[in-house]
Amino acid sequence: MEENQNKMKTLLNKVPEVTIYFWIIKVLCTTVGETFADFLNFNLGLGLGPTTFIMGVAFFISLFFQFKVNKYTPSIYWITVVLISVFGTLVTDNLTDAMGVPLETSTIVFSVLLGLTFLFWYLSEKTLSIHSIFTRKREVFYWLAILFTFALGTAVGDLYSEQLGLGYFNTGLTVIVIILCVFLAWKFLKLDGMLAFWIAYILTRPLGASLGDYLSQPKVNGGLGLGTTSTSIIFLIAILAIIVFLAVTKIDSSAKDETTKTKEANRSKKNVMTQTILVLCIFLAVGIGGYVKLSSKAASTKTTLSGQLSDFVTIENKILTEVNTKNFASAKKDADTLEHQWDTSEAKLRKIDGSTWTKIDGTIDVVLATVRTSNPDASKCKTAINHSLSVIDAANK
Repeated sequence: MEENQNKMKTLLNKVPEVTIYFWIIKVLCTTVGETFADFLNFNLGLGLGPTTFIMGVAFFISLFFQFKVNKYTPSIYWITVVLISVFGTLVTDNLTDAMGVPLETSTIVFSVLLGLTFLFWYLSEKTLSIHSIFTRKREVFYWLAILFTFALGTAVGDLYSEQLGLGYFNTGLTVIVIILCVFLAWKFLKLDGMLAFWIAYILTRPLGASLGDYLSQPKVNGGLGLGTTSTSIIFLIAILAIIVFLAVTKIDSSAKDETTKTKEANRSKKNVMTQTILVLCIFLAVGIGGYVKLSSKAASTKTTLSGQLSDFVTIENKILTEVNTKNFASAKKDADTLEHQWDTSEAKLRKIDGSTWTKIDGTIDVVLATVRTSNPDASKCKTAINHSLSVIDAANK
């Protein structure tokens, strides 16, 4: 009787088996989370607040259906992952851009929240195994952990790639190296499987973001220039194709042997705890060391932004002239230049005056959103540019 119950629980597991397809579609979803949020925010000109609201509602609707089904359903599960990737990204973006919360603070807060989620999950269920998500409580813990991994991955990725000036390409390479090290540690050094899984899950977020930015950003910014629209469409089609493949083959939903499924759960708790503490110490040492090194490199002898924003005044005045003559094609190209130069200068300028940088960053985001819409409104563009110029001029004096 007990054996039959165990088999039924395995069959009703609400999440997919971890295969190569799992990681491919996870990176694709993460990339879409980066590009689709930018598409709604900038290309459609919805703005950060409305974009967050729309994607939040869509996410909770998909989550409702995910909780409603009684087994793993590829279409519902992966749609939920796509939407939670967008929503988790926007949560961090709102804290940073709309509320001015430092990325260091966001990183610490989401790390603590994720750690507490895992702690309460383990204390309640005595396992963190993703092979046993067959109760409502475990599913709640699972999706809460997923949300915090996306928010944390966004904060960490933006902190190193943008604020500290490492760049998306170098950040992506760094993440790939770390994931490879984790894989090798799991393969040859007997690193706990669940620990390795969650480390990789967090790190695939900045990896996907780096890929998304590399594909979508203009060539002048070091990208391939596909744009957020094309990149989002390409990856959504790829995700759809894999979902159909998984739904037909059921390759990621086949029930495992009970012995295999519970192998990790029966490992020495002391051994897993030791590994977890060791991994945390390594990540803290490397992370803090990298932060200090990059932060000192980005440091400037200047104490104010005065006189350092003239290039941005020039670019915005040029965009304003193009808007006045309704030359929106050129205005959009210069908007790309404005974004690229602003992002490139972030590490140095934010180090000097973080609060003023955040205020200016918010006005530039509005300029980019209004200018890049499919049918720009000249009046709205002028208002956004003039407001941004007034803020920049005040800081540049």
